[in-house]
Amino acid sequence: MEQNLKNHSRYVKGYHFVLSFLILIGTIGAIINFYHSLSNANHYNSALLLILFLIAIILFWYVRQFPLKAQDRAIFAQENLRYFSLAGKLLPQELRGSQIIALRFASDEELIILVDRAIAEKLSSKEIKASIKKWREDRYRL
Repeated sequence: MEQNLKNHSRYVKGYHFVLSFLILIGTIGAIINFYHSLSNANHYNSALLLILFLIAIILFWYVRQFPLKAQDRAIFAQENLRYFSLAGKLLPQELRGSQIIALRFASDEELIILVDRAIAEKLSSKEIKASIKKWREDRYRL
C-alpha cells in the first residue's frame, strides 16, 4: 500500500490503545481506592498503588519520547544529507525540526521547492505534508 497523507500515521495497537487504556483504568481505580482509604487509618497500600500508577504514566510517556527524539536526530541527519546531495548545501537554519520531519516524505523532485516554500510561507508540518504530490515512504518511524 502506497503511503500518503491519509495513511502515514502509525499506531501500535498494544501500546497506543491497550496499554494506555489499562494504565488509565488502573490510575482511576487507584485514585478511587486511595480516596476511600482516607476515611480509615489503613491507606498505606492504596497510596503505594497510586504511586505505582503515577510511575506507570511517567514511564508510558518517556518510553515513547526517548526513542522519538533519537529518531528525530536520525531524520535531521538523513534529510540534511539528502538535501546536500540535491542542492549542494546544507538545509537552511530557518527550518524548524517539525518541518524537517515532515519534509522526509517529499520526493527528491519536490524537496528543494518545498524547503523554499516552508521557509518563505512558514508552513506547518501539516501544510508541508498536504503539499506533497509524490510521497516518499517512511515505514520505520512509530
